Amino acid sequence: MQPQLIGGVKVSAPVRPEYSTILTPEALQFVAHLSRRFSPRVTELLQRRVEVQARFDAGAKPKFLEETRHIREGSWTVAPLPADLLDRRVEITGPTDRKMVINALNSGASVYMPDFEDSNSPTWDNMISGQVNLRDAVRRTISMAAAGKTYRLKPEVATMIVRPRGWHLWEKHVSVDGAPVPGGVFDFALFFFHNARALIERGSGPYFYLPKMQSHLEARLWNEVFTEAQLYCGVPHGTIKATCLIETLPAAFEMDEILYELRDHSAGLNCGRWDYMFSFIKTLRNDATRIFPDRGVVGMDQPFLRAYSQLVIKTCHRRRVHAIGGMSAFIPIKADAARNAAVMEKVRADKLREVRDGHDGTWVAHPGLIPIAREAFDAHMPGPNQLHVARQDVVADPAALLAVPSGPRTLATLRNNVEVSIRYLAAWLGGNGCVPIHDLMEDAATAEISRAQVWQWLRHGVALDDGAPLTATTVKLVILEEMEALRRDLGDAAFSAGAYLDAAFLFKLMALSSELPDFLTLPAYDTLLSSEFSASVSGGPASRM
Repeated sequence: MQPQLIGGVKVSAPVRPEYSTILTPEALQFVAHLSRRFSPRVTELLQRRVEVQARFDAGAKPKFLEETRHIREGSWTVAPLPADLLDRRVEITGPTDRKMVINALNSGASVYMPDFEDSNSPTWDNMISGQVNLRDAVRRTISMAAAGKTYRLKPEVATMIVRPRGWHLWEKHVSVDGAPVPGGVFDFALFFFHNARALIERGSGPYFYLPKMQSHLEARLWNEVFTEAQLYCGVPHGTIKATCLIETLPAAFEMDEILYELRDHSAGLNCGRWDYMFSFIKTLRNDATRIFPDRGVVGMDQPFLRAYSQLVIKTCHRRRVHAIGGMSAFIPIKADAARNAAVMEKVRADKLREVRDGHDGTWVAHPGLIPIAREAFDAHMPGPNQLHVARQDVVADPAALLAVPSGPRTLATLRNNVEVSIRYLAAWLGGNGCVPIHDLMEDAATAEISRAQVWQWLRHGVALDDGAPLTATTVKLVILEEMEALRRDLGDAAFSAGAYLDAAFLFKLMALSSELPDFLTLPAYDTLLSSEFSASVSGGPASRM
């Protein structure tokens, strides 16, 4: 494979015929323009994350910033929202494969979030075929045939809000002047360049979900990217609208500031609950008083998560913009009616809590949950949103945000965390970033909780329900036992064909590390690249060691 070099842009991956409509010289030059202008800032902000985390590791706690008090106390509001973002009561998310895009747009949800991040494995083919699929969806030409059935769009479809990758991720298949492109810039640039005008002509616009930000300075950078992109492409300033996921603990203390930085381009905030839990563990990883109980008992009814979600509502509504609730990771259980009924009741209670608290919409991971979510919001939100719900009773209380729930810490959860992490990583390395495991739709965020919780328990020598402090020896033994269980369940052929050995190696490396790795997708991406390179050299699938 010969790398393609266009004006300082090198594409070190196959460009299939259908990709040539996305990777045009003009689009790649737009990518290069944004990368040259903003990559140094991305690097600076990532270094700032390291410095801030070092202060937390030394005992500091997240806090509301004194230097931005004037923003929090000011009376400003964000720019008005476009018509197709006024009612977002049910949103569905998922990866960008062709069938998923069609089904999600047809699902009856108000919004579909095509995801280049947590529910996506960033293989080259996933990233570029996803752009092809979204381009076709915007133009309403997308269709496919499978198993004797034809899939095409209905006349009325969900509004699309695209999630590019976070600032910590890079697109290493493409370099500009010898340096990789920030993954978020790459995803945003290609979608915006090819679709902004077509969306505007249809009465919509280029809308985005922004993940993993840890400070208002990172939101400021996105705002500058938007401003430059609109200027470069001749699109009116403020056309882009972006919803920020509040899914890191530091960001929970800078909600007003994040909205302020994006005030010309803001469409509100979202409660990224799963990554938020992971970030809580990661941010306070050295604090022995902040150890989580079993993952399964940490739900949105816990006081620290209610403090967070209700502060999102108060903050957004004060600024006249939407507060979107969190993801329900449950999926329907077709084989067991009783268990399915119990799961659906949990989903219903979760969505009722959100709408009664004042949220303007909610997320689901499966189309089977859309009717339940819509029923809850239709019953309690007769208008398009609840911006009138001020929630002046909510107090921005640092102690409440930093409180840790009590609960059991069990060997059963240790085993579940190990199994989920290995199974998810194996699927991710195989190109699938969204995996049903034990009646839950697992993505990178839920897998992050699992592996971080194992690290935290081991780091602090937590005593599990067997009474013994957790040790590295126990973790290694559980990994071996869970691998054997997987081999038995899958059979030797399926086990050998999957990436389970690579996944177990990565998990063991991260769980036993003296320092908690920032994101599981970083070492996993390097493994993925190695696999892709081996496949390109051999002409077939890479072997698994």
